[in-house]
Amino acid sequence: MPFQLPDLPYPYDALEPHIDAETMRIHHDLHHKAYVDNANAALEGTEHADESVEHLLTILDTLPAEKQAPVRNNAGGHANHSFFWQIMSPDGGGAPGGDLGKAIDDVFGGLDKLKAAVNDGGVKRFGSGWSWLVWDGTGLAVYSTPNQDSPIMQGDVPLLGIDVWEHAYYLKYQNKRPAYLEAWWNVVNWDEVGRRYAEARG
Repeated sequence: MPFQLPDLPYPYDALEPHIDAETMRIHHDLHHKAYVDNANAALEGTEHADESVEHLLTILDTLPAEKQAPVRNNAGGHANHSFFWQIMSPDGGGAPGGDLGKAIDDVFGGLDKLKAAVNDGGVKRFGSGWSWLVWDGTGLAVYSTPNQDSPIMQGDVPLLGIDVWEHAYYLKYQNKRPAYLEAWWNVVNWDEVGRRYAEARG
């Protein structure tokens, strides 16, 4: 079955004032839809047309050479954005509790240091990309990726990711990417991040 654009789990204006309604509308309805449409076009008529986006991202190097870049970029964009909408919430912000909160304290020395590491990755990402908190199979790690590359491509499980493409923030923050990154933590859905952490640990 071709990929489908998922509905946003909240209204366009639900994340204001931190992320504005027009940015959310454009980001979801135009940018994410384009990734879905382009990924479907690249896979149409191939044996991979009905595979999950997560599986496709782990077998990119087995695809025909002419398919690898469009699938990497567009299936990656679809996976990243489907994830992104879920880890934000109108009731977000605050601090994580439970096992995730303890792990963040143990690995990073506290939430403020995790935020600093993720924000630093986002600020230093040249051009477009993402800054991530992942489960790497043994514990928590932070890094950034270019374009629409997903941690799934290297066998990691994304737990939290901030989109630092300009389309994610430019209408409100213009060239002030650090300000966007700081504001983003007011909408992070720690319940969902914690659920993904528990699932990744098995």
